[in-house]
Amino acid sequence: MKPNTNEHDQGVVYRKTLGHYTVRANGRDIDCVLSSLLRKQLIYPIADPTSLRRRVQKVREVEHIDPVAIGDHVRFIRAGDGSGMINQVLPRHSTLSRPAPVPGQRVFEQVIVSNVDQVIPVFAAASPTPKWGLLDRYLVSAEASELPALIVINKLDMASKNRRLEADLEIYRRIGYKIRMVSSVTGQGLDELQALLAGRTSVLIGKSGVGKTSLLNAIQPGLGLRIKEVGRGDLGKGRHTTTHLEMFGLDIGGALVDTPGMREFGLWDINGEDLALYFPEMAGYVGQCKFGLSCRHDLEPGCAIRQAVMAEKVSPYRYKSYLNLREEL
Repeated sequence: MKPNTNEHDQGVVYRKTLGHYTVRANGRDIDCVLSSLLRKQLIYPIADPTSLRRRVQKVREVEHIDPVAIGDHVRFIRAGDGSGMINQVLPRHSTLSRPAPVPGQRVFEQVIVSNVDQVIPVFAAASPTPKWGLLDRYLVSAEASELPALIVINKLDMASKNRRLEADLEIYRRIGYKIRMVSSVTGQGLDELQALLAGRTSVLIGKSGVGKTSLLNAIQPGLGLRIKEVGRGDLGKGRHTTTHLEMFGLDIGGALVDTPGMREFGLWDINGEDLALYFPEMAGYVGQCKFGLSCRHDLEPGCAIRQAVMAEKVSPYRYKSYLNLREEL
């Protein structure tokens, strides 16, 4: 492809598959490929400020799976055949990432989506029973990305099968997380959820079986089926590339990205020493322990977080989630 260097444009990546990226610009979708320079980082020597020329000292491969993510704002060069070549990714205001192991190599960052306004973990009230440890993993990732989280509990019509549901959700309400309970069968709670989606770019995370397809169809007819067809088999356990992911515009305004098939969700760029900061109810106690910032908050005497658990200011279930995640980091 010979790019027309006289015409540059800017748009948002809505879709990517097998080395091709669909960039939406001025209401049109442009099929783009990636400039090879985006997979490399040019290293320049420190030069005299008065020097007008800068020579590349070396070239280093960029250390991530794919330098372009869904939601990226990019600049591209148009070609005469209507396609384009992405040559710049503009600064991101947010990212949601996970570790992506490459066989025989170390772990790289996989940016699942960028420039979203909120993370929406979706769980079923019952069938399957919610696994709150997984929710805590999602919430920690959102906190680390400085993104607000909206917890959605689907299948509200089946809530009577889960007697602990309200007590478990109260833990998260006390922390300050927003929770919306909905039913795609009865329509309960859908209007309120739509209002929270309108005008925002949202990313849904959740395991299969929680009723996301029917929920999305209830939000916008046909949306769930389109997303299900796109995401079939993607982002599964053991996969380190995303073969097909897409962002969908909403009729009510805003956009939605689903993360289908994610059976595992590892934490990226979070170390054990900082983990408690991403549990909002624990963050205020960090540094108040007998051993200060070096406290692991597990067996040390004089731990402020353990004392808060004993005083029922921190849920023992959330504290257990913290300890489980700490063991991984």
